[in-house]
Amino acid sequence: MKHGILGHSAARCVAAIALALFVGGTPRVHAQDEPKLVPDVVDFQKLIPLLPEAPSGWSAEKAEGSTTDAGGAKVTTVHRDYKNGEADNAPTTSISILDSAANPEFVSATTGGWNMTQTTTEGYAKSLNIDGQPGFETFENDGKHGSLWLLVAKRYLVQIETQGQDSKALQEWLTRLDLKKLAAIK
Repeated sequence: MKHGILGHSAARCVAAIALALFVGGTPRVHAQDEPKLVPDVVDFQKLIPLLPEAPSGWSAEKAEGSTTDAGGAKVTTVHRDYKNGEADNAPTTSISILDSAANPEFVSATTGGWNMTQTTTEGYAKSLNIDGQPGFETFENDGKHGSLWLLVAKRYLVQIETQGQDSKALQEWLTRLDLKKLAAIK
């Protein structure tokens, strides 16, 4: 299968690289008398309520979450999948939120490539700014696959992936998230 600008493979590769940098980044080791400079990640239980309920006509799987400490590299993630219908090719959406507060290098690595815009016959990739929050959006015309990433409060990486929907669906799903409430969680 041919992939567009940042198709499934590339988009997943970007996410995998960023996550590898996050988990494999420099561990934060502090002596007892050294001040802790980086805040802890929040517990996943605080983020799960922010994952929206399914819109009318859609179903939602149970929200999942975890908070992990892998040798000093902490990460909290929550995720929920949505589907419109029962057919194998029914439109789907997945929403994930990752708390990256414990690793500023992850934020830099993730957002570093977001300063580009490209449009082709296959789709587009573009940087975003939503209420002062930086983001990036890609869409492939073939398969109608879209991805949107938004960095909220310089710590929460929101990712929305759509399949079988028009590009405007990415922004519509984003409006279902309370970004102000997310930004306020510490």
